[in-house]
Amino acid sequence: MPKHSINAAAAAATLVCLAAFGATPGSAASPQAPFAGPSPTPPSRFVPGPCPRTPEPIGALSTARCGFLEVPENRARPNGRTIKLPVAVIAATEPKPGEDPVVFMAGGPGADTFDDIPFLVDSGLNKNRELIIMAQRGNLYGQPNLACPEIDRYNEKAVGLRYDTQASQRPLLDAVKQCRDRLAADGIDLSAYNSTENAADFAELRTALGLKEWNVYGYSYGTNLALTYLREHPQGIRAVALDSLTPPVSIALPVTWSSAKQGIEAIFDACEAEPRCKSRYPDLPRTLTEQVRRLEAKPLVLNAKPAKGGDTVKVDLDGGALLNVLIDNSVKAADVPAAIDELSRGRPERFAQARASGSVQTIGETAHGLTNSVACSEWVPGSSPSDVLNAGRKAFPGWPDTVLAQAPQLPFEYDVCGIWNVPDRTATQRVATTSAVPALVLHGTFDVKTGVSLAEDAARTLSRSTSVVIPGIGHWVVPQSPCAQQVLASFFAHPTEPDTGCVDGLTPKPFTIVPK
Repeated sequence: MPKHSINAAAAAATLVCLAAFGATPGSAASPQAPFAGPSPTPPSRFVPGPCPRTPEPIGALSTARCGFLEVPENRARPNGRTIKLPVAVIAATEPKPGEDPVVFMAGGPGADTFDDIPFLVDSGLNKNRELIIMAQRGNLYGQPNLACPEIDRYNEKAVGLRYDTQASQRPLLDAVKQCRDRLAADGIDLSAYNSTENAADFAELRTALGLKEWNVYGYSYGTNLALTYLREHPQGIRAVALDSLTPPVSIALPVTWSSAKQGIEAIFDACEAEPRCKSRYPDLPRTLTEQVRRLEAKPLVLNAKPAKGGDTVKVDLDGGALLNVLIDNSVKAADVPAAIDELSRGRPERFAQARASGSVQTIGETAHGLTNSVACSEWVPGSSPSDVLNAGRKAFPGWPDTVLAQAPQLPFEYDVCGIWNVPDRTATQRVATTSAVPALVLHGTFDVKTGVSLAEDAARTLSRSTSVVIPGIGHWVVPQSPCAQQVLASFFAHPTEPDTGCVDGLTPKPFTIVPK
């Protein structure tokens, strides 16, 4: 996507911040350097250095000031090893920016943070303020990098396997064990890759950069992290913007079913409210249920080319795969009614191509080790497989139990966590964040990953929060909605009185209508 040039900032406080970054702008670092062994843990500090060398050039990094934040791997072990987290400060495009930068907390956990920079820049996050990027502990370009190429290679092949049977379970668990064994053999303390340590890293980054205060923007898991940070380290937080929420107090594996239900129902309700869509695709809930049941009983096995390019692969399209394609947003919301109708008429191409897209993996990009350490310590404990099944039955009565037994997008997660074997942290993490810091709560009605009820849960204990719902938008609202971008900019300018007027009158984009 297009990149914007970044101009130097002029405000005095900004210059003080940039003075801490002595590296040459635009210099590059390799994705992964050797991870040093244990040594006495010094205080956390920022060390200027080159910017990460990304596979595709990111224009904003060519003028950014970069380096590493060095922090303890486990703060409960004062003589443990030190880890390095890559940091970039991207200058504001306005000549007189605000003195309080925005720090970004990415989703995942485990997704490449630096890959999000073009979306953030295009959304205007660095227009009036510096934008600070730090990869979370264990992520790409950090040391260590908790990548699991074993899981990436499994994912390449999984599109051709039954989604919810032993045929896919066994190789997944083998890949998880291989990754865990390798990381543990490297001396990595997997229990230290959690939201509490993650939040402390960001608190120490602000101190290390000499910033009196800053603003926080997070999406998806980044909202979970931001709320943890706000709860544990409120000092210096001027305002916090939360996009597509996963509040710590609410996140448990069974909740994935209610989020899926809320998002899918919102898409169907919007179709019902649009006369052409309603007339062309009547009773979508019934049609979807019929197709899930039909495919689970007799899966389609066919060859398909990934929607965004790649080699033709064999795909297995069963009921569980169909649901997860919907949740992954591989079929865009505007096309969902048409895709379901086509499938019911013997034309599965849209869903098959979307399923095939999973075969295109960038090996080593995702830190599955961080994903598993967070999920297995914070999301999975406290519930059972029967809880997930019951939540699925409540959300989608009439669907096969074989589909409902697996949490959306997290199949066989209890087995995965049995292998990953990290301590239960729910007592400290599954806690509400109560705060009077100004907050913006953003939700898209078509979000099938994080339902609207999660946003409502978080807002209840944020006494100075402004809640904004954007119609027709899915997961990660701001990059998809110019109105949300305006609201976010207004919020950072006036945290207690943001201008939300652009939301009035917004409607979803028209749905795709195909001939019968």
